[in-house]
Amino acid sequence: MSPPLKRREAPSEPLKRVLAPAFRAIAGDADVDVGFAPGKPEASGKSVQLPEPPRAPSAQDIAVVRGWADSFALNMGCHDNKVHRRVAPPPGPARAVFEAAERTRVEALGANRMPGMAMNLTAKLEDQYSHGRYSKVADRSEAPLEDALALILRERLTGLAPPASTKGLVDIWRPLIEARGGKLLKKLEGLPENQEQFGRSVRDLLKILELMDQIDAQEPQPNDDESDDNAAEGGADESEKSQDDASDGQDEPKDEQQSDGEMSDTEDMTDAGETDDTDMDDSDVADDDAPAPWRPNTTVLDNPEAFGYKIFTREFDEEVQAEQLSSPDELERLRAFLDKELKTLSAVVARLANKLQRRLLAQQNRGWDFDLDEGVLDAARLTRIITDPMNALSFKRERDTDFRDTVVTLLLDNSGSMRGRPIMVAACCADILARTLERCGVKVEILGFTTKAWKGGQSREQWLAAGKPSGPGRLNDLRHIIYKKADAPWRRSKSALALMMREGLLKENIDGEALAWAHARLLARPEQRRILMMISDGAPVDDSTLSVNTGSYLEQHLRQVIHEIENRSAVELIAIGIGHDVTRYYRRAVTITDASELAGAMTEKLVELFEDETVGRAKLDVGRRGRRSA
Repeated sequence: MSPPLKRREAPSEPLKRVLAPAFRAIAGDADVDVGFAPGKPEASGKSVQLPEPPRAPSAQDIAVVRGWADSFALNMGCHDNKVHRRVAPPPGPARAVFEAAERTRVEALGANRMPGMAMNLTAKLEDQYSHGRYSKVADRSEAPLEDALALILRERLTGLAPPASTKGLVDIWRPLIEARGGKLLKKLEGLPENQEQFGRSVRDLLKILELMDQIDAQEPQPNDDESDDNAAEGGADESEKSQDDASDGQDEPKDEQQSDGEMSDTEDMTDAGETDDTDMDDSDVADDDAPAPWRPNTTVLDNPEAFGYKIFTREFDEEVQAEQLSSPDELERLRAFLDKELKTLSAVVARLANKLQRRLLAQQNRGWDFDLDEGVLDAARLTRIITDPMNALSFKRERDTDFRDTVVTLLLDNSGSMRGRPIMVAACCADILARTLERCGVKVEILGFTTKAWKGGQSREQWLAAGKPSGPGRLNDLRHIIYKKADAPWRRSKSALALMMREGLLKENIDGEALAWAHARLLARPEQRRILMMISDGAPVDDSTLSVNTGSYLEQHLRQVIHEIENRSAVELIAIGIGHDVTRYYRRAVTITDASELAGAMTEKLVELFEDETVGRAKLDVGRRGRRSA
């Protein structure tokens, strides 16, 4: 008998295995715990969470994950928290710019020493700014100074130009920064190995940029008791040092009179040696003054406004259970109508559903490994002992399935263009697939999205009452409908599914926000594998929003959301377009010309996903088919 086949691991698994020891080597700490999860990468103490790579990562995906790992590892290995607390400004705008410069310093150390690391850090940086909202910036209020200074410092320290997507951001700040602090920038080029001197020079640069004019007033002053204690401990030496500091301070020019050719207190301290600050330890700094842990930029899923997608008001949006939108009597009538339609589709849909069920159950069935040296005695092979007493006993062991706990979300477009046969077919397919997957132990959530009104609703009325401010962003009331929760059995939700057949429910569609909503619900689920299937018949359309924004406003946001999910999330996203080419939006998608093809498309795409761990493969490879037929 041929040995049992082992399922191949996802292509991303070897990457995860090698990243952890490489991270610890760079950080110089063998106790760091490295994990992977969707969402924001972050580091806290000796625990690091890196972005979950796609199941079949591209070279760019690998470089981005390695870039985050290198950045966090360099921060652990080349950054001294004690020195940082000593030289960092108080919390505020100056602190944000200071910390951005410090991150640039530690990343420059790695980039200058290892060319491969420089490529990874560049890939991470390009991915951070891939949203493109900084490529063209008209006003400095739209361009964060900390990002601009970090990119200019990176160019000075490594010789690497800023990404093309940040051209507007850098161009709008570069003249001011280089005109006021050109010589300080030149000095910083030689200080990346010295964190303290680098930090003090950055403070001088912040003063020149008028971010720290009142720094002395902001920093806490010691009270009288502390002064007396310091005097008692330091004695005459401390008094003499204080007098020297005071005399030096009288000769220093004011901040307003400094120019590029004048180095402020940094050079004086370099010549005079260590100052009193160098004798401080961690106990001298209050916990409130410690810098907050750094977090990378938010994503379009968390903060769409930061990526150019504005929402005039969320006051009238609603996330509602389907049962709340109709009476029990109406739902019962709609369910009877849906059951009647199911009879006409049951033959085709049931055949496809049975195919999916057979594939799933085949993967979940347990198997046995035979001819082992230990385990459960194999009674079927005891005849070998009878025929030949010299034969050894044969044992067997039951093999557990490696079928992962899975949840599937069906996100249905409830726009007006789906009215009639398309929404009826979608409701029938969702109903049958929910029953099929439930029998296979796969949880299913069914969601719908539309708007509460045509052409704006209460959001537009509020906008009109406010005097029609320009650029209001999304200008309609969202309605996100929960037809079936993942934990709810089909029998309790079957009436709610019939609500899709209700006249007047289907209005306009804002796909980007609906996709982000369904994705967030999936991330909150405990299952190991999460699949999100979008079913739509057209591009996002809302007349009220598009009449006061650009024509591609909703479509651009949808593309940003799709890109974020497909490249940075562990959720597997697939799409089915009914008479609409969704392949131009989604990486894994299929377009059908008629609603009657929906059942086949849905089951086939799910079969493909469950058939093999490698997402995106349409069929099993020829070799596996040959072994199965044998």
